[in-house]
Amino acid sequence: MTNQKAAIISKLSGGLIVSCQALEDEPLHSSYIMGRMALAAAQGGASGIRANSVADIEAIKATVDVPIIGIIKANYPDSDVYITPTENEVSALIKVGAEIIALDATARLRPGAESLESFFAPLRLRYPDQLFMADCSTVAEAVRAVQLGFDIVSTTLAGYTPYTEGRTLPDTAMIKALADQQVGPIIGEGGIWTPEQLQSVLGAGALAAVIGTAITRPREITRRFVRALPEKS
Repeated sequence: MTNQKAAIISKLSGGLIVSCQALEDEPLHSSYIMGRMALAAAQGGASGIRANSVADIEAIKATVDVPIIGIIKANYPDSDVYITPTENEVSALIKVGAEIIALDATARLRPGAESLESFFAPLRLRYPDQLFMADCSTVAEAVRAVQLGFDIVSTTLAGYTPYTEGRTLPDTAMIKALADQQVGPIIGEGGIWTPEQLQSVLGAGALAAVIGTAITRPREITRRFVRALPEKS
C-alpha cells in the first residue's frame, strides 16, 4: 500500500464516517443540503463522509476537508447491483476526486451479466493509486474482494442481499469473523442506531464505522419515533 493510501486510511482509523445521502424521493434531496449536512457532521467530529453522486461530492468537497467515500447509485434493468455498478460510474468518481470509491462486491452479477472478477481486474490495473472499498454482504465476499485487490472491505450490504435477508444488524459477527481472519481494513456499516452499537462495531474489529440514517435522514428518524407512540383509538 502506498503512503498516500495509508495516510487516507489512517485519517479514518477509530473514527465515525457519516453517510450524507438523500435520494430523489426524499425531502432533503439537494447537493447544497448534503454539503451543509457534511459540514455539520465534520464539525461534530466525523472523520469521513460517504456520499452519492458527482454533484453531491463536488458540493461536499467544497465544504469539508475529510476523506470522502464516493458512490454512484444507478439502476440497470438486467442487474440488482446498484452501488457503482459499471465503469461509467467509477470513471465519474475518479474525475470528481473521491478519495475512496465504494462499489458492490457481492456475488451478484453486474449489468451485462459481468462478474466482479472481470469487472474489477482492469480497474485495479488502470487505477493503482486509487483506494477501492468493497461493499459486501458475507465474509466470503469480503475475502474474495481482498484477493481481487480491494483496499478496504465493508459490511454495507449485509442483510440487503437475498441470501442475507433477516440478518441482525449491525453485523458484529461478520466484522469479528473478518478481523479474526485478518481480512481488512474493515469498515462497519448498516443498522447502527446508538453509541453502544457503534462501540460494539469498533470493538469487534472494525477500523471505522459508517452511520447514515440515524444521523442524516430525519424522515426515517421521525418515523422510528412515531412507531413507538401509542396507537390512537
